[in-house]
Amino acid sequence: MNSRFFTFVGGNLGIWKVVSTETLIGDPLPEVSRLDIVSGSKIHPDLHAGWVLRGITSNERYVVGEEKSELLAKQQCLGRPEATCAALIPIRKNAEWWVLTQDERRFILEENSKHIKIGLRYLPAIARRLHHCRDLSENEPFDFLTWFEFAPAHHAEFNGLVAELRATEEWKYVAREIDIRLVRE
Repeated sequence: MNSRFFTFVGGNLGIWKVVSTETLIGDPLPEVSRLDIVSGSKIHPDLHAGWVLRGITSNERYVVGEEKSELLAKQQCLGRPEATCAALIPIRKNAEWWVLTQDERRFILEENSKHIKIGLRYLPAIARRLHHCRDLSENEPFDFLTWFEFAPAHHAEFNGLVAELRATEEWKYVAREIDIRLVRE
């Protein structure tokens, strides 16, 4: 079993109830009422699932050593009892992004957009895990699936985080983004 592989199944099953789905850019996903997250490569498909998104956790590609140390020191784990709110934000970048070299993407991501610095300001209240879809196949509908968890008291902070990130230069490379908000029941 690969514990780095995750499948997000939007349908009628799962402990996460979908509160809202907002398509910010690109094609929407079918509406669903619940989300199930399955770790590992073996899943029992929900025949009534509206969609299935797959991703794998991987090494951090754009952080430098000091940033990684700071992230590890401040980042909380997922699954905290008080973190009953969540967001799944699938993102696909455009072709222009993918023709850039790694160092060019890093420059846009951090030097210009301050993506990591922005995220650090919201830790430890908001926990997150990034799943890479492009590592599985370039034919996946998204390049990244970002999973966030936070307590209800930090809902405004989460909204601030995503608003700040969406206002950066990096977001001009986003071709598809959907913001799915959830609560754990």
